[in-house]
Amino acid sequence: MMFWYGNGMNGWGWFAMSAGMVLFWGLLITVAVMLFRSLDRAAERPRDSGPAASAEQILGERLARGEIDEEEYRRRLTALRSAGP
Repeated sequence: MMFWYGNGMNGWGWFAMSAGMVLFWGLLITVAVMLFRSLDRAAERPRDSGPAASAEQILGERLARGEIDEEEYRRRLTALRSAGP
C-alpha cells in the first residue's frame, strides 16, 4: 500500500492515464494505416507498361493535344526522320 498515496488516484492521474491511452491507440492506428497504404501501393505498380511509344507517336500526340502547332510538328518530324533510327 505504499504507492497508493491515500484512497485513490487524483484528477491528474486519471488525466495522464486517459491521455496515455488515447496516444497509444492513435499511434497503433497510425502505424496500421501506414502499413496498409505501403502494401497497397506496392500492389498498384504496373507490371509492364508495354512497348515504349516512338518519338513520332509522341510528337503526334502533342499535336493532337494542342501543345505544338502544325508548323512545329512538321519541323520536328523532319528533324526526327533526317536523324535516322
